Amino acid sequence: MLKVFSSPDISHPIFVMNQILNQSVMEFAQPDREIFNQLVTMKMPYGKYKDVLLCDLPVSYLEWFQRKGFPQGKLGMLLATLYEIKSNGLTGLLTPLKGK
Repeated sequence: MLKVFSSPDISHPIFVMNQILNQSVMEFAQPDREIFNQLVTMKMPYGKYKDVLLCDLPVSYLEWFQRKGFPQGKLGMLLATLYEIKSNGLTGLLTPLKGK
């Protein structure tokens, strides 16, 4: 026997909640382009790798920060983000931005 399903009841509370959750997840999942742009344009302001673009920092340096603690503020957030990108093999996300 063939069952015919009607369209969902868009006023049903579960349907409404799923729509809200899906929208919230999609908004949350969108990367902040400005962060990516800063990773490929901002240079390390101090230390062994002073004046090296953040995206060009070696993973070993980022791992050191991860163990010792990232700096406070914007730089720390960028380095922590870069650590996650590099340690998860996602450096390809930055490649298209490096040439701009």
